[in-house]
Amino acid sequence: MTLNTDLKHLASEADFKEVIDNNENVMVCCGRMGPMCLPVYGVMEEIRDEYKHIEFRDMLFDNPQSHVIRNLPECNGFMGLPFTVYFKNGKVVKATSSIQSKEQITQILDSEFSN
Repeated sequence: MTLNTDLKHLASEADFKEVIDNNENVMVCCGRMGPMCLPVYGVMEEIRDEYKHIEFRDMLFDNPQSHVIRNLPECNGFMGLPFTVYFKNGKVVKATSSIQSKEQITQILDSEFSN
């Protein structure tokens, strides 16, 4: 099973490590094709051209390899999907769960990844 989005997918721990190690700013949305996740993927697809200094990726929550997101300390206690994690220079700078609006997402991007 894969995610039906226009985003680049992280399918393995190696994919995840490569993106985190080789990009200063990364946003990863780990979820399913469900009602709380789809709006977040949609925002990511919509804004990626405005935020060229950020790598946008998705990862299937049910993929065993997604433990790299699910088991982060910053995601401990999250109940709702998706788990959205923001990385700067390989470190988690912000993590959210459940649906997020475009305004909420861009506020985080502008705050954490401003040039």
